[in-house]
Amino acid sequence: MNWLTNVVRPKIRNILRRETPENLWIKCPDTGQLVFYKDVESNQFVIPGSNYHMRMGATARLKSVFDNETWYDVALPDVVADPLKFRDERKYVDRIKDARTKTGMVDSVKVGYGKMEGMGTVVAVQDFDFMGGSLGMAAGEALVRGLELAVEKKSPFIVFAASGGARMQEGILSLMQLPRTTVGVQMLREAKLPYIVVLTNPTTGGVTASYAMLGDVQIAEPGALIGFAGARVIEQTIREKLPEGFQRAEYLRDHGMVDMVVHRHDLKPTLARLCRLLTKAPAQEAAPRVLPEQIAVAPDAVPAPQA
Repeated sequence: MNWLTNVVRPKIRNILRRETPENLWIKCPDTGQLVFYKDVESNQFVIPGSNYHMRMGATARLKSVFDNETWYDVALPDVVADPLKFRDERKYVDRIKDARTKTGMVDSVKVGYGKMEGMGTVVAVQDFDFMGGSLGMAAGEALVRGLELAVEKKSPFIVFAASGGARMQEGILSLMQLPRTTVGVQMLREAKLPYIVVLTNPTTGGVTASYAMLGDVQIAEPGALIGFAGARVIEQTIREKLPEGFQRAEYLRDHGMVDMVVHRHDLKPTLARLCRLLTKAPAQEAAPRVLPEQIAVAPDAVPAPQA
């Protein structure tokens, strides 16, 4: 007999029950260490100690790169939610509704415009929590609109890629986003504006086969999985064992597929420096140094004690 449920009165039972949030603790996928969620959140979702880079939501990502954590959300074109009336185990429209409720986003890509170390920049972020960051019509429209805005503003365009590939529920319409985004990148190139890609964990499938590998500079976060097909599929195809670390950011950097691997804490200054170099913009002016004799002292101020 369970005395708490069968003996204790309901009012007392409610007092004894403790409500613990499900995400109060995070288990590090690398070491298995349990870490307090707030500590991870304040550390830009990097596990303290192991430096494992957790996935980062679109809003948190935009906060991390824009000055004062402020930006303008770019209005995105409306698209047909379910063009093929697709259904597998569930209706596609129901999956979209669930993803929107979970993430608070309209689709997998969020675009913002703001200042990054004083420079106007357009940033697009893919959120893996929205149906695996899959590339569909809405995501394609968002990226194209972001590229068009960058041309209008004459500003750099940065995309944070995180995706499992094309969205199967939209069939050929999803695959058509690959050439559309490629044409958008070419439009930016013709305007002689920087296009920088940050590859996060994971970036795979059709996204890797299109805009995610077309950057003027290719940056990856530490340990990010980057590739087109899965490692198991490749091994079965070539009938060979793949080398250790295959398709990871560091391996791709060592073999020329990625330009640099940058820790998340260093991403913003690195991106700002690259944008200034590629646009030939002057460096952000540092605050003027104030000499001790230039500090005005109020008449009623008490001088600091001397050591």
